[in-house]
Amino acid sequence: MYRDLVSEHFSEFQEVVFVPYASVDHEEYTSRMQDFLGPTVTKLVGLHHYPDPVKAISRAEAIYVGGGNSFLLIKELHERLLVDPIKQRVFSGTPYLGVSAGSNVASPTMMTTNDMPIVLPKSLESMGVVPFQINPHYYPGRIRFMDGGEISEHFGETRSKRISEFHRQIETPVLGMWEGSYIQWDGEVGRLIGRATAFRVGEAPVELEDGDSFNANLVQL
Repeated sequence: MYRDLVSEHFSEFQEVVFVPYASVDHEEYTSRMQDFLGPTVTKLVGLHHYPDPVKAISRAEAIYVGGGNSFLLIKELHERLLVDPIKQRVFSGTPYLGVSAGSNVASPTMMTTNDMPIVLPKSLESMGVVPFQINPHYYPGRIRFMDGGEISEHFGETRSKRISEFHRQIETPVLGMWEGSYIQWDGEVGRLIGRATAFRVGEAPVELEDGDSFNANLVQL
């Protein structure tokens, strides 16, 4: 399904600029993603191959930001002065696809990531190509694990608890995207493929189903 979605999203383009900065080894990551997608999918060109990344983004027909560590990704994007250029290209109509960390940095900030802060970015502000926060790999309950051959439940904080802590500081709605889910955002309306949970300050979480549409405040349409 993932290959089909990527292929459909980029079907009109011969080359797509791939942003591999969420991983340390940019060349290996780009090659691995191209191998995974296969020869029938549009060619990925790693942004690290261009001597001037800002100019490459300004000329890109389409942009694909890969997953990995969100702290590493946003640090690299800020240091290479790419946050605003990517944002402006997307707002001008350039197709964007972000996976995991790549979807997280599409939000106004990267503050709803699940990743360890392995590096210190100059800012937690992200591209804001969607008006809500995304929490990728959302899990809707407590994690279960094997304990001596029996399934036990971990009683630490749930993901929804972490999101409620975020909402004590910032009121931006958060979309908890269940594993294997995708959203298509056209600038005003989002459409869900899979499942997700919408969090808004002062309201109970709302479960969204496959095919649901929603607005910038994550209210179902």
